[in-house]
Amino acid sequence: MWLINVHSMTLESVADPSSVQFAALSHTWEHEEVSFQDFVGHRELARLMAGYQKVEMVCALARAQGLGFAWIDTCCIDKTSSAELSEAINSMFQWYRGSAACFVYLSDLHDPTPPSREAAAAGPGSHHGPADLLSRLRKCRWFTRGWTLQELIAPTSVEFFDAKWREVGTKASLVKQLSEITTIPQSVLLDSAVMYDMPAGRRMSWAAHRTTTRIEDRAYSIIGIFDINMPMLYGEGNKAFIRLQEEIVKETNDLSLFAWQESETARPSRYRGLFAKSPDEFQSCQTLETSEISVVKELDFSITNNGVRFATTLWIDAGRGFTMNLNCV
Repeated sequence: MWLINVHSMTLESVADPSSVQFAALSHTWEHEEVSFQDFVGHRELARLMAGYQKVEMVCALARAQGLGFAWIDTCCIDKTSSAELSEAINSMFQWYRGSAACFVYLSDLHDPTPPSREAAAAGPGSHHGPADLLSRLRKCRWFTRGWTLQELIAPTSVEFFDAKWREVGTKASLVKQLSEITTIPQSVLLDSAVMYDMPAGRRMSWAAHRTTTRIEDRAYSIIGIFDINMPMLYGEGNKAFIRLQEEIVKETNDLSLFAWQESETARPSRYRGLFAKSPDEFQSCQTLETSEISVVKELDFSITNNGVRFATTLWIDAGRGFTMNLNCV
């Protein structure tokens, strides 16, 4: 793992991230982001790039909190190395969870009016009224991106900053607003371990309608939500999401993975495979709970060349064909 030494402003390779305390940045990519190559080989030119301000601010915030290192996805991953990129993507959830602090930079969160003298004296974020802040947070692009989902859930300490790097709150202080915007339960936002007791279908719903630049990243960006590791195969397109579901099936017998619903705007098809085409088809699973009374015995899944194989009980549903109980409500 590459980390920025916040005192020397140089990259250092750290074999065991748990041996050091570091801050992580969560943000949306803008123009002139500083890459690994820029940071290592073209420092003088990198300092002139718009994205270098993020590097400086994150390092300054880390130093202020007594942290020696910082991690920023733009310049701490050598994306020209497929092996390093794959390792980073598979480790990213753990890296964010292991960070001592995560700084969320909302580049499109602007304060419409300057704070009053009294509000300014009260401290960071105090001039943002709860209702006003909620409405402005909803409009932030950060809440629509695929990668930022795990970056919100994984870290314990998360601090939010507006476009001028003014603190507007923490994950703990904004937990009600964050839950309302993302549909993620407050309990999960306060303790990421709680989500592993929730149905897979519900966890999938948190990624519905989030977007990524690469199609494959809609799957790769949520592997940490399911504690899954898988190789990155850029170019496979929507097959990446099918592959993710196959990996989940290998690790759990959670039937809620099949609770997706075809979009009303999708081209109707008489037959569909057992897996969803994208996280968007899980939008209706936002309130899904595991049934307290299981009417279906625990299933053993197997992935074959013909798909998923398992034995279960089907009920005849008059006029609608057959119904399978998914042990969730």
